[in-house]
Amino acid sequence: MTLDPILRDVRKARERHAAQFNFDLKAIFADLKRTERRRGSKVLEPPPKGEALPNPALQRTRFARR
Repeated sequence: MTLDPILRDVRKARERHAAQFNFDLKAIFADLKRTERRRGSKVLEPPPKGEALPNPALQRTRFARR
């Protein structure tokens, strides 16, 4: 099975990044969060559990009648 070249490149980049932190997940996560803050990325927080979503179209419809 041949891998998609883009997928192969993404996995190589991820492997190189993880190797920089000796594959320590906490260090990798901390680096990603630092990068987010430095770039000014807007991070959306999920709503608290039990709170309705603002848009009813986004609410679960598992038991909705069709």
